Amino acid sequence: MSRRVAVVGGGPGGLFLATLLRRARSDVDVTLFERNQSTDAFGFGVVFSDATLRKIDEADPVLRDALTAHGRHWDRIDVWSEGERHGFSGNGMAAIHRRVLLKLLQENAARAGVDLRFGRVAPPLDELSRDFDVVVGADGTNSVVREHLGEVGHTVDTATAKFIWFGTTHLFDGLTFVHRASEHGNFAVHGYPISDDLSTFIVETDERTWRAAGLDAFDVSQPPGVSDTTSQDYLEKLFAEDIGGASLVANNSRWGNFRTRRTQRWYRGNVVMLGDAVHTAHFSVGSGTKMAMEDAVALAEQITAAWRGDDDLETALEQYQEERARSVAKIQDAARPSLAWWERFGRYQRELDPLTFSFHFFSRSIGVAKIAQRDAQLVADVRAGWLAHHGQPALQATVPLPEGNAGTLETVLLPAGRDGELALVRDRRGTQLRLVPSGSDAAASTSAYDVPLVRAPDDEKGLAASVDALPSAGLVAITGDDELTKVLLSEEARWGRGLTVVLVGSYDADAAETLLLSARADVVVMADLEDAR
Repeated sequence: MSRRVAVVGGGPGGLFLATLLRRARSDVDVTLFERNQSTDAFGFGVVFSDATLRKIDEADPVLRDALTAHGRHWDRIDVWSEGERHGFSGNGMAAIHRRVLLKLLQENAARAGVDLRFGRVAPPLDELSRDFDVVVGADGTNSVVREHLGEVGHTVDTATAKFIWFGTTHLFDGLTFVHRASEHGNFAVHGYPISDDLSTFIVETDERTWRAAGLDAFDVSQPPGVSDTTSQDYLEKLFAEDIGGASLVANNSRWGNFRTRRTQRWYRGNVVMLGDAVHTAHFSVGSGTKMAMEDAVALAEQITAAWRGDDDLETALEQYQEERARSVAKIQDAARPSLAWWERFGRYQRELDPLTFSFHFFSRSIGVAKIAQRDAQLVADVRAGWLAHHGQPALQATVPLPEGNAGTLETVLLPAGRDGELALVRDRRGTQLRLVPSGSDAAASTSAYDVPLVRAPDDEKGLAASVDALPSAGLVAITGDDELTKVLLSEEARWGRGLTVVLVGSYDADAAETLLLSARADVVVMADLEDAR
């Protein structure tokens, strides 16, 4: 019995799924609807990590072959700040122009026998679901299929940072982050080569800087395709030195705010979705196209297995979502600290020297031990920089107590009861910690130092209230269950209030050293204080 599948959306995920279905079963008729022409391609480059392409390559070598023949490969990530460059090696990645990738995927689908209908708006969803055995919504972040499918538990978190996407004729050596401050504020570039004559050039900034620079004047009501040439001219001049006077190339280039999308239900009846229609992760982790193509692999496997055994389609779609939702959640969790970093990069650049700033970026979601496995020299340089400034390695150093208090405090504390170490002991009221010599009576010790205790919220929405709870001066201990908000609150305490911060948590030596070397905390407790949670 022949089957019919409609795919709405001709991006990488939709094209890859259509191809896999046709190759798996010749009796499956696949029709793909794409409202744009086959030659239309908004955006510039698509990035892939070498370590994450196994499932895609096993299903079809088209991406591997495309990257080999037409892509650009690199191993090192560079950060430029205040004229200094610091790199992180051991990060194999490759990029290709989106237009080239789409062309190769289209050719692949056509060879497989997919009925490709470009320049065609798909029929209404109720008509599709009646005429086809399966309807796949692969139509991106503004998915029409999702909107017409009914309540699916779709949520959107909008970032505060502004970004705009250009290309440039300047060829970067690899993935390069360039930071520049104008009289209006801080700007940053994500740049990487995507062909022999073009690089992607994404610019980010905060909303205050964006408005101060007069980049908010573009008429956003104009139809897609019209680019913001005022911003193009401004950024071309600001980064002229970094791109050797090369030009910026526009392609539907206009400012936006990144939206992280999550969806509780990926299917209903015989309609199922994949890719950006159901999930997104910040572009700094470079996973959007990869996730969509991996969705396609899993969905094709489940559909063909169900039809091969005449199994229930709903069970197949349920298994598809269960399998992919776990992987997507991991990527979105990893993207969360990266997105938070980019929303605050201007402050980090202003507060930190270039080497510490670069390490702060590299360590936003990875510890110093794993960084050292990839690039031992980078870690050696960071440790040497800390040693030159503090006189002792990070885990053996001390910091002065706040002004008006004699003595120093070790950068690493152990919980109460450990001989020879200072300890933090919570008082009965639960409003502060006491810093006392180990083995001393917290209430009676004349050497005790009272430390206000502030709990970080479970998500970023509660940060403002926790910031308000910080003391105005001195020392503060920060605890909580969410590691990202603890760090963000610590940074606000250090740089916004000038406080000396003790981070309380279940830290091992690797986590503690990472926090100290990256200037995210002054002091770290290397064990969980159960009575402080």
